[in-house]
Amino acid sequence: MQIFWHRRDLRVADNRGLATAAESGAVVPVFVFDDDVLAHRRCPRVRFMLDALAALREAYRERDSDLVVVRGDPAEELPRLAAEYDADRVVWNRDYSGLARTRDAAVRRALNNAGVAREAVHDAIHHEPGSITTNAGDPYSVYTYFWKKWRDREKADPFASPDADSLADVSGAALPSIEDLGFAEPEAAVQAAGTEAARERLGTFCADGIFRYAEDRDYPERDATSRLSTDLKWGTIGVREVYAATEDAAAEADGGDEAESVEEFQSQLAWREFYAHVLFFNPEVVTENYKEYENDIAWRDDDEALTAWKEGRTGYPIVDAGMRQLRAEAYMHNRVRMIVAAFLTKDLLLDWREGYAHFREYLADHDTANDNGGWQWAASTGTDAQPYFRIFNPTTQGERYDPDATYIKEYVPELRDADADAIHDWPNLSPTERERVAPDYPAPIVDHADRREEAIATFEAARGDDD
Repeated sequence: MQIFWHRRDLRVADNRGLATAAESGAVVPVFVFDDDVLAHRRCPRVRFMLDALAALREAYRERDSDLVVVRGDPAEELPRLAAEYDADRVVWNRDYSGLARTRDAAVRRALNNAGVAREAVHDAIHHEPGSITTNAGDPYSVYTYFWKKWRDREKADPFASPDADSLADVSGAALPSIEDLGFAEPEAAVQAAGTEAARERLGTFCADGIFRYAEDRDYPERDATSRLSTDLKWGTIGVREVYAATEDAAAEADGGDEAESVEEFQSQLAWREFYAHVLFFNPEVVTENYKEYENDIAWRDDDEALTAWKEGRTGYPIVDAGMRQLRAEAYMHNRVRMIVAAFLTKDLLLDWREGYAHFREYLADHDTANDNGGWQWAASTGTDAQPYFRIFNPTTQGERYDPDATYIKEYVPELRDADADAIHDWPNLSPTERERVAPDYPAPIVDHADRREEAIATFEAARGDDD
């Protein structure tokens, strides 16, 4: 008998660790609610996690087994469960965050002390940290070079689901409620969880959106993204299954543009792995700038501006639409994520850590590596980041990527009766014109042109250009 310990891999299909365990005898599937990990989670993610666990439990029950659920310290619970089920080995899939690595080291020590064998398996990404490096053997800090090797590296095929004969006949306890775990139901409408829901999203995307992804992915109203980010974060679908589906789509692509579009989506999967590698080799980036400046960046301290940004009341329509989508859906379109992050760090000159913390609070798909990488990219503090002097103009971004203001009107009801030209020109309208067009929508809280100059001066001072 052996135990498979589920963490961020809430599926039975294409689960390398589970498949590895199933090769060697009956498997007891286990999930541990770890309070140290729960302390880093928020309501939308806990809601999705619980829904995904319910779907996972049902998948095991269909195979005449069950998911054993306990709450406590994994370093105490896993040796206890090994003794209870007379298991001689515990298997799990590796997690590359600093918190996970610290937890797993404690579990390894506890199992060793209990005389229980253990095996950690590579599963969450295609290529584990350290496997894609420069010719000198160093981890990449520039995505383009990483992508070229990632693209050409062979990918493993999906792993088979275990059959009933390889699973132990066990009974699991009821799942706790979200309140039992110390959280409230989120206000946001969190998307459906579980492998079947993830496969439905993947199938829908690969039948249509993937073929126009390169052209349409930056336009939030065009529905050309996969919406798989939460599934990949929680592992309700395997990375090999996703990649195999994109390869099938590539084989069906009609001509160069469609094939390029499929590859563009695959490059986004590579970005996900790039940031996972960065975090593995630089765990301090969760709280510290990746890029070193000679002097500290003189971030502003402005609680009023931060609150306006969080609540979607900045007076910049595309920014406010994104922030309100975040609260409504526990999700935000990727192009808009870049816009709102650039606005916080360059127009408001507020520390990227404030934005990262807010995203962690509200996103169902919050992933430490991806979110940290994205925020530091926008703040010009990260690896392969946006240069500090290239500053998004939020008005231009709105005009370019939401020309008819369809997305803005969906999430900012105060502007639904305004025409698109007035919405995009909002920062330039006079107070009288604003009162006529949308009396309930706020005036801009900053002047973009002024703040752009201030941001450039701030980063030049951090670079020591004034010395």
